[in-house]
Formats: sequence, structure tokens, C-alpha cells
Amino acid sequence: MGQDIAGLRREYADEGLTEADLVADPVTMFGRWFDDAAAAGVHEPNAMVVATADADGRPSARMVLLKGVDDRGFVFFTNSASRKGSELADNPACALLFPWHPLERQVRVDGTAHLLDRAVVADYFARRPRGSQIGAHASHQSRPVADRAELQAAYDELTARFEGQDVPVPEEWGGYLVVPDAVEFWQGRPGRMHDRLVYRRAGDDWAVERLAP
Repeated sequence: MGQDIAGLRREYADEGLTEADLVADPVTMFGRWFDDAAAAGVHEPNAMVVATADADGRPSARMVLLKGVDDRGFVFFTNSASRKGSELADNPACALLFPWHPLERQVRVDGTAHLLDRAVVADYFARRPRGSQIGAHASHQSRPVADRAELQAAYDELTARFEGQDVPVPEEWGGYLVVPDAVEFWQGRPGRMHDRLVYRRAGDDWAVERLAP
């Protein structure tokens, strides 16, 4: 690698984040920042890192797409028999990260994942592209396969099997609601003096504190 990784750095913008910029709850605040990211043309602003840990505390992380957010929390769908699904079954504590680099912003969420009702999962699955529906059957996520040809053969076989009919929801496919305990809004500032404001649950309300960068 020819790059001097330790020497890679850039200065951050002057625009900051103050306590006066915040609203009463983190979900509404997240919605404002999400709209900013979408308006700025950030590629897939709903892409987020989901970090989990197994029963022994070993962490893992991957990118998934946010598919909903409301007063309860953040929603995503995945194979519940995958590594992330298995880890969430053993340890539902998890973290989300939205990396909006062009805006020099990120949002961090610490929370607990809850399985969504099967009716909610079925409703979302029915709205997925047909190819993605078939792929959810063909790919047993996170499990070893011999080669690409094995995956393609499974996909082709299922395409033929479901021809002319609706694709059912796979038993191992599900969704999660991540109920937040803390939501941090991070804004880059010059001199690495970044703004970090975090909402933490305080009974039925939220308390806000500033963290050192």
C-alpha cells in the first residue's frame, strides 16, 4: 500500500452543532438530518452499520439499509438465521451508525433489537422486487456455499418453482425494531474539536449531554 494512512487527514467545516439546534426528541432530530443527507445527494442515506455481539461478547458489523423510523425506533429487515440474526437472538443489544461523510456528520444509536410481527414482515416482503424475494429464498445468509454456481442454481430453480405465483416469505426472513437508549449526533469541526451531542433516555423523556471529541 503506497498511502501513508497515518498521514491521511482533512480539515472539517466551520458549521457546528449547538444545544440550541436540537429538538425535544432524537427521532425528530434524526429525521431532520436524514432529510439534509437526502437533499445533499448522499448515496443511500439510509445505509447504516449494524454492530452486534455474540454470547461471548465478540463483535461483528455490517452494512444494511434502514427501512423505517418512527417514535419507537429504527427498522430493518434481514435473514434472522444469519450471523447478525443469531447474535441478536443471543444478545439483542446492538448499535447503529449512519456515516454521512459529505456532510461531515454521523449519527450513532445504542439500543435493543426486537423481532417484528410476522404480519409486518410479510407486508414489507410483498413490496420487495421479485428478484430480491427469490434471492431471499435462494441465499441462506452467512452460511458457506461451494461456489457462485451453487447460488445461481438455487436461484434459477426457485425462479422456475415460483413462476406464475406470489413468492412466499421465507421462514428464516424477518425484521427488527431497534429501540434506542442513546442517540448521538456528531458534527465535524476544525481542529478536531468536533461537536458531539447525545440524547439519553431519562424515564419517559430524553436528557442531552455534550461529549468531548
